Amino acid sequence: MKDILIATITLIGLTSAAVAEPPVALVEELQGKVTGAEFMDYVTPGQVIKIGPGGAVVLSYLKSCRRETISGIGTVIVGSDASKVHLSDVKDETVACDADHAHATVKETSEAAATIVRGLAALPAPQVTLYGASPIFGAAGRGTLVLERLDEPGEHQKIELGGNRIKGRFFDFASSNRELAPGGIYLARFRETAIVFHIDPQAKGGATPLLGRLLQMD
Repeated sequence: MKDILIATITLIGLTSAAVAEPPVALVEELQGKVTGAEFMDYVTPGQVIKIGPGGAVVLSYLKSCRRETISGIGTVIVGSDASKVHLSDVKDETVACDADHAHATVKETSEAAATIVRGLAALPAPQVTLYGASPIFGAAGRGTLVLERLDEPGEHQKIELGGNRIKGRFFDFASSNRELAPGGIYLARFRETAIVFHIDPQAKGGATPLLGRLLQMD
């Protein structure tokens, strides 16, 4: 009986650890028959993705800024910085992205932004750099996304987020033909979250690589 109890407690502990595993990559594209992942889902280490005939998946790793295009029949096991792939073909590239943003919690960024905004005597130091001028905002729940340019006065946007998002979570400026100013410094607010971010001076508008323009607000 004691052995059974210990085994049960161990199993619960392992299960809890697996559930608590943070996401490491985002499914940027899907094509054909793919099981184990869906478009614009976050995936975690150890997750298994199976690719069928004519299938392909594009995984974007948050920490390593690695973008993998995996195609052909085979199996993909999600890693921390890269995938382990059996049989399928892999083409990878490193894209410009702010890897530190993948590890920053909403609490950390919001507290820093609030401190910056309260004492806005000087231009704040951005917490995140985006390498695309058409950001994609990850924001769960309904509310108003407020964008304010800080380095130049006048630019102020309010966007109501509801059913106008991908998977009910991502609002993509590229899909609505919106752009922010390359080189600009902005404050983004959504519900209780506030983040100061910078658009790289060389940033282009439109559907550039997702990792370079993703801003997580939740």
